[in-house]
Amino acid sequence: MEKMTLEDLHKVRNQMKPELMKREPEGKKLQVIVGMDTCGIEAGAKAVLDAFVNEVDSKGLGGEVTVRQVGCMGKCGDEPTVEVLVQGMPTVIYGKVTPAVVKDIVQLHLIDKKVLNNLVVEQK
Repeated sequence: MEKMTLEDLHKVRNQMKPELMKREPEGKKLQVIVGMDTCGIEAGAKAVLDAFVNEVDSKGLGGEVTVRQVGCMGKCGDEPTVEVLVQGMPTVIYGKVTPAVVKDIVQLHLIDKKVLNNLVVEQK
């Protein structure tokens, strides 16, 4: 493998910067946190995380919404779990989230500010 120059590293950093900013919570009022512990991954959390990233991008919300992952949320029986934080609303943990319902969570919860009660595992 060829050695990278400082200029090459700067190019890589600049290419990756938009992707990294999606995970930066500072200054954003909306957060989606996907539980990516072992049982979450086994239950399909990776596909859910990818679906959130894609849906947030397709709605043009990348500058407003942070999509990130954490370990165990303590809700193993409800995996995949997703915590949604919207300023001015209670924090909600959704359970048994599938890629198919991600569009609903983005549209209804993040944009329309409505909780999807049928998926709620915990509300704080």
